[in-house]
Amino acid sequence: MTKSNYKFTAVSCYVGYIVQAIEANLAPILFIIFKDEYGLSYEKIGRLILINFVTQIFVDVIASKYVKKIGMKTACLFADIFAVCGLVGLSVFPDIFPSPYMGIVAATMLYAFGGGLIEVVVSPTVEALPLGEKSSSMAFLHSFYCWGQVLVVALSTIGLKIIGTESWRFIPLIWAMVPAVNFFMFLRSPFIEAGPEEKTTSLKELMSSKTFLLAMLLMICAGSSEIAMSQWASIFAQEGLGVSKMWGDLLGPCLFAVLMGIGRIGYGLFGEKIDLHKALTATSILCIACYITVAFAKIPVISLLACAVTGFSISLMWPGMLSLTAGKFPHGGTFLFGVLAVCGDIGCSLGPWLTGTVSDAVSGFSKAAGLAQELGLTIDELSLKAGLLTAIIFPVMMLTGLLLSSKRKKENR
Repeated sequence: MTKSNYKFTAVSCYVGYIVQAIEANLAPILFIIFKDEYGLSYEKIGRLILINFVTQIFVDVIASKYVKKIGMKTACLFADIFAVCGLVGLSVFPDIFPSPYMGIVAATMLYAFGGGLIEVVVSPTVEALPLGEKSSSMAFLHSFYCWGQVLVVALSTIGLKIIGTESWRFIPLIWAMVPAVNFFMFLRSPFIEAGPEEKTTSLKELMSSKTFLLAMLLMICAGSSEIAMSQWASIFAQEGLGVSKMWGDLLGPCLFAVLMGIGRIGYGLFGEKIDLHKALTATSILCIACYITVAFAKIPVISLLACAVTGFSISLMWPGMLSLTAGKFPHGGTFLFGVLAVCGDIGCSLGPWLTGTVSDAVSGFSKAAGLAQELGLTIDELSLKAGLLTAIIFPVMMLTGLLLSSKRKKENR
């Protein structure tokens, strides 16, 4: 098989990450519409994010065990089928289910099933391809999630502006065409499937390693640090800062994704010259600073820019932890990527859900109105800032884990 054939496989995987970006970021653009049209609370919106990633966790666990039996290629094809069904369902189900919310939940679970499969299969597929430096390839691969997010946020926002929010159902139908095309791309892509005789590290061996257990914890922190901000940036800009929907989406989650993509492309180009562990430590510190700025800045534009810069600060966390761990366990295979995907998705579930739960609790607090008035904030702004401030625990834990890891490495030397 020639190198150019495998490049087409890599391109198919890149588009696969764009599909995952659609699944993860389309619904948050519609949250305000769901809130107004169906009367959803912040907690119910947060629960949608939780359901999305809990479903992905379930798929990660199952897929890491059975993907070898059905094959990487088959798993990629099923991922796109579920993505198409879920996105079409997001448009159709709210009007045909007993309650609109249950329809949204059902659609979320369908496309989350596809997202979970993509997550487990695409990274090890690219890792196995004979296409050069592995950690740079991984960062480059994950940058396509960012560009997918930029496309989803920008085009969906502009589309809603043109057709009107009352016609939002056309947006998921249009995006469903991307996984449909990706299905046919994967269909003609060559894969390097692991042979039955190939040695792989067992799950028991992985779980008995303190290094791997720490990597699992840091993946939880990476997922939470990223998704807590990206999923709530749009609604925070509109409800909390009073920015219009179009500018809130473009300056919040869209700019967040652009800066995240720049960080990953930068590492993809110059990764060989950068100490990944030091880079992760520095970006964790920047992430903490961004969360603090979002919570305490009194000027809305400063809060909004801090939301966006968070995208750069978390850009290396997910692909960086995958690369570091895969480098230490070169025979980890789908077990390694599956377990780390589970941990990342646990973080993706915890961060946004915690943010929404705390925001609801603060808005329902009897003295919240008085406190908001005293601070010169609206009740929505106070509650959402409090929710996002709570999520700072995850980048703090990320930084602590990296420092402990660095200390242990020096002691071993």
